[in-house]
Amino acid sequence: QVQLVESGGGLVQAGGSLRLSCAASGSIFSMNAMGWYRQAPGKQRELVARIFRSGFTNYADSMKARFTISRDNAKNTVYLQMNSLKPEDTAVYYCNANMQGGLGTYDLWGQGTQVTVSS
Repeated sequence: QVQLVESGGGLVQAGGSLRLSCAASGSIFSMNAMGWYRQAPGKQRELVARIFRSGFTNYADSMKARFTISRDNAKNTVYLQMNSLKPEDTAVYYCNANMQGGLGTYDLWGQGTQVTVSS
């Protein structure tokens, strides 16, 4: 079983930066990818960015120029550096791990961390 612990959310002014962290523990050898999703009030959860076991990354188009996902393999931690934040980035950000199981893939989620960007 894999556990995901997020940190780094908070309140920031528009134009500011935040870095989110997600530390994974447990059976991480079956992890295909880790990433970040977000959910704003009244909206569906959406992909922000993810990084695969190979190191390949992909981003939501609207965030590609401002956000950077990275990982520290020694710490089993994934980071999301968010720059030039906008009020519309306000959401709960969830860490995600896509796992390989015997019957296919499945997703695990962190508890979420609130990011609020004031105008």
